[in-house]
Amino acid sequence: MKKILLIEDDKTLRQTLSLAMRGEEFEVVATGDGQEGLRLALQGGFDLIALDMVLPGIGGFEICKQVREKRIPTPIIMISGKKKDEIDKVLGLELGADDYLTKPFGPRELLARVRAVLRRSEPKAAGELEEASFGDIYVNFRKQLARKGERELSLTGKEFALLKLFVSHEGDVISRNMILDEVWGYERFPTTRTVDTFVHNLRQKIEDEPAHPRHLLTIPWSGYKFLK
Repeated sequence: MKKILLIEDDKTLRQTLSLAMRGEEFEVVATGDGQEGLRLALQGGFDLIALDMVLPGIGGFEICKQVREKRIPTPIIMISGKKKDEIDKVLGLELGADDYLTKPFGPRELLARVRAVLRRSEPKAAGELEEASFGDIYVNFRKQLARKGERELSLTGKEFALLKLFVSHEGDVISRNMILDEVWGYERFPTTRTVDTFVHNLRQKIEDEPAHPRHLLTIPWSGYKFLK
């Protein structure tokens, strides 16, 4: 049975979502306090965290940030209280969230997102790419470890997934829509601008000269290409 941590300060919504997830045979631990939610998240043992952005005690962005800083790979779905600008979605994803859901939404939509994120986070079949080396970069995708020379790199889960996609398709032109479909799991979320932001951030970490990349090349009007 998959174990879900739900951090949501709206008591009615928290109870509704907890009931719905338990009805689908998920084990649910729920809290409405940010500090308690952070303690539980850092304690570990969960298969997924559903996390409201605005909470008493400590906010969702900070919780997400601290969880990822501790290298806890548990998938995170961020929940927004209202329609937000693209910048908020990008910030949540850059901090390491795996999905982003905006209120109002029904239990069915959350359940669909939970299943999709859990499915994408499941261990892959034997024989899949586990590690790669190029230039002075070494990456272990299974352990989510990366180094540039002797320096350890701090990559988010999405950055590891993005880099893995590029390395697996060395020399191929990969469209932004393909990246959305493969890394985020569905084409409509987030947007192609978010892909550009993630590629930019990844270049800052792995390229010697990010403004003149050697490995992650932009192909005008088409997408991106990875070269060793």
